[in-house]
Amino acid sequence: MAQALVYDPRYHTFESWAALMCELYAAQQLEIPTQFTDWKLWGNGIKAIDVFTNEAIPSTDNYDNWFDWAAALLGTVNPAAG
Repeated sequence: MAQALVYDPRYHTFESWAALMCELYAAQQLEIPTQFTDWKLWGNGIKAIDVFTNEAIPSTDNYDNWFDWAAALLGTVNPAAG
């Protein structure tokens, strides 16, 4: 079974979801989110992670909220089940 590259954002706030992503990619030293973190700037930092550089990950600029972007990211990079 292939490992998920992105956590499912359902049932999370941006802060809790992004904190899980920070833990998953601890070696990349992503900014640990707070209530003041701009989700679009934080999300743009994901593009710099080596496993995502060759993926056509969605741009945060195309989304009005973090959840829709995170769901699109999940659908783009996680291996299909089955």
